[in-house]
Parts: sequence; structure tokens; C-alpha cells
Amino acid sequence: MTGDAILPVLGDVARLRMTVFRAFPYLYDGDPAYEQAYMEAYAQSEGAVVVVARAPGGAIVGTSTGAPLADHEPQLSDAFAANGIDPGEVYYCAESVLLPGWRGHGVGHRFFDEREAAAREQGFSIAAFCAVERPEDHPKRPEDYEPLDGFWTKRGYGTVDEIKAVMAWRDVGEAEETEKRMQFWMRRLDEA
Repeated sequence: MTGDAILPVLGDVARLRMTVFRAFPYLYDGDPAYEQAYMEAYAQSEGAVVVVARAPGGAIVGTSTGAPLADHEPQLSDAFAANGIDPGEVYYCAESVLLPGWRGHGVGHRFFDEREAAAREQGFSIAAFCAVERPEDHPKRPEDYEPLDGFWTKRGYGTVDEIKAVMAWRDVGEAEETEKRMQFWMRRLDEA
């Protein structure tokens, strides 16, 4: 979906983001008002796309978003520009969230396929996203936690160690927002 077609699903997508990102490693204690405003920005971005996965019957079980990097928080563009990469070349794959029962069936690959297709159609040469960095010994890290690094690598993405940004949100169980370091991953869209 693009433009005004995004508006009818904003509430569902916001609730899904708050549900999925509540788990480790994000531990996001979401705010519905913030989520609504955040998602409305996608409807206003000319190059944005929201991909929705629905269960039989129509319930939204997953969503993925993308937009030109310049349409996001300025610290993201600044991180690329500071490292000699023109932010105008970068399509930002902002997030993919999928309820646990729907994982492992190819939906994550479809999310990347759709966002990368949108980026190519608009002439972007780079797709990128970022993921929160949490220490290996984080007290809320589940024993069975498996990072998505292998999945992202198979999709052709690699970390860009020199490109970092900071985002802030309130963790579950905390009273105040704290800053988190974000690791960027990217791939060139003109490579196979």
C-alpha cells in the first residue's frame, strides 16, 4: 500500500508494532499516540510502502515498511552522509514485524522482496535498515534467542560498522526513554 491507502490499516499496524517490538531485543514499551503519528508519516511520504500480511479471514499478522531515507528521522540520513554515502541513494526498510505463529513460512522474504522492488522502481541503488544493539549478557535476553543476522545475510545484507545511529524509546519496565545504538545493514540493489 502507498499514500492514502495506508490510512485504514494504521491502527492495526501500530498495535502489531507494539506487540512484536515488546519482545527482546527491542523491549519497546509502545505508546499508541506515538505509533499513530509515526505511521501517518508513511501515508505522507511519496515513496513509502507498507506491506501487510493477512491471515485467512483478513486479520493483519505482519507488516513491513519502507521509504526514502530522507523521509525518516534526520540522524539516520546524517549517519550515512557522515560516511560518504548520499542519503538520496538509500531506501530505508524501516521495520518488519510478524506474529510468532506466522514466522518461518516465507513472509519475511516477501517483505524484503516488496520493499526492494519499491526501491528499485523509484531508482534507489541501496536498501538499508538498522537493528538495535543489545549486549550478549543483557538481563532480559531469552536463553533461546536467535538473532536474525543469518536471515539478513542470506538476503544479501551486510553490516556497515562505521554507520551507527542512536534512537530512544522506553523499554518494558522502565520509567524513562533511554538511547539505544542502532547497527546499520545495507545492500546494493544493482547486485544479484
